[in-house]
Amino acid sequence: MQLADFHYFLPDELIARYPLAGRSDSRLLCLSHQGEISDRQIVDLPDLLNTGDLLVLNDTRVIKARLHGLRPSGGAVEVLVERITDTYHGLAHVRASNSPKSGAVLTLAEGQVKATVQGRKDNLYILEFDQPVLEALEQYGALPIPPYFNRPAEESDETRYQTVFHDPEKSASVAAPTAGLHIDEALLERLHVKGIKTAFVTLHVGAGTFQPVRTENIKDHVMHAEWGEVPQETVDAVRATQAQGGKVIAVGTTATRALESAARAHGGSLQAWSGETDIFIYPGYQFAVIDRLMTNFHLPESTLLMLVSALTGRDKIMSAYQHAIAQKYRFFSYGDAMLIDRANT
Repeated sequence: MQLADFHYFLPDELIARYPLAGRSDSRLLCLSHQGEISDRQIVDLPDLLNTGDLLVLNDTRVIKARLHGLRPSGGAVEVLVERITDTYHGLAHVRASNSPKSGAVLTLAEGQVKATVQGRKDNLYILEFDQPVLEALEQYGALPIPPYFNRPAEESDETRYQTVFHDPEKSASVAAPTAGLHIDEALLERLHVKGIKTAFVTLHVGAGTFQPVRTENIKDHVMHAEWGEVPQETVDAVRATQAQGGKVIAVGTTATRALESAARAHGGSLQAWSGETDIFIYPGYQFAVIDRLMTNFHLPESTLLMLVSALTGRDKIMSAYQHAIAQKYRFFSYGDAMLIDRANT
């Protein structure tokens, strides 16, 4: 398939740059496996699922990964830590007028943090910090909100750009698993009362999630790698759900990639797993685990739009997106959501 097959025009006013007042206030476009569209609300989710179904959530936590400062020459520099590799080291994107050379010391956060460039790994810089990386980021960093917000991070983002179910011990993402932003404690309780179970996976979202596809033939695109984990407890929950005839619903493309990566690592059979994944899901992919997907609306020509198209079919997804635009749904990270059935379910 060609990149142009996943293009659509989105009016700028439909980009949600701020969240609604309540997490579960958003709309929910439901797309059946037959292509039928219905307009619902996030609060309807318990009514749209069945007792015995399983929601799989990504429990990663977004870190304040962005730091600003100066290069040795005095020029401005922006550092976005993609991955913390050990207490004092990280891999980072560095934006500056000239690429800093190995040995250069970056003075960040108005002199509060210093980071020495130790070399490159692919398109990332290896940085050694003068203090524990995570502590420095949490104290001096800024939340790396998406570029299409077209604004700096604000104090409210520190709460609203995190899920309510994140695990503080899993602080490593530079972007939120945004489908999970719609779920609040009250909705979780209503799901529990109905007998809809929850389980957790971890996928630490990298900045590559915003990386555009630059190849005309989408099969030529090289995916970024992210770290994920599917624990045995979640494997057991999935198997029990399937054995009882329930549906496995991934909350977000990141939860989907974690589950499908775990299955791919074991020949298509879901088993406990942790490690790097660069799984690229596009039309033609055969899903091994999930039956339904709750997800936000995705950027034109993005790998995430290709993933949802793989689940139910490109034509149905593109028709649903045109419906959403006509009905003025809110798009992207702080926008509305979809509940999509797998085509062969």
